[in-house]
Amino acid sequence: MPQSLAKVYIHLVFSTKYRERCLTDNVRQPLHSYMASVLQNIDCPAVIINSVEDHIHILFKLSRVIALCKAAEEVKKSSSKWIKTQGVEFAEFSWQRGYGAFAVNERGLSTVKRYIANQRAHHSKKNFQDEYIAYLLENKIEYDERYVWD
Repeated sequence: MPQSLAKVYIHLVFSTKYRERCLTDNVRQPLHSYMASVLQNIDCPAVIINSVEDHIHILFKLSRVIALCKAAEEVKKSSSKWIKTQGVEFAEFSWQRGYGAFAVNERGLSTVKRYIANQRAHHSKKNFQDEYIAYLLENKIEYDERYVWD
């Protein structure tokens, strides 16, 4: 086959370091916009980005020429540097070391988009740690809880 074709959607989830509740309303939307531009620059267009105080969800289309780990590294590294410029309260900001990444098929896009859009309501009932473990279990991802949190 002479042509390489791919269409892979990724639901990327990661938290602030130690799940600190520091993503305030005034920084959240500009952060989402910044992350969307970082992803666009690496040919991984964002579909939807949303966050609450201690974590973020990003649904994006993975470029066929970039590894998932590189896309995650770029969006986390760049946004961490950016957010540190947004005020003294963010001077020590960091994301957690790891992330969760889940493939989404075309049929599941609308469900995942709705889920990401409704984070505020969703997290009035369930905290990030419970949500994340549920995602790992639902996707049958083996993990060692000693290394999930930092």
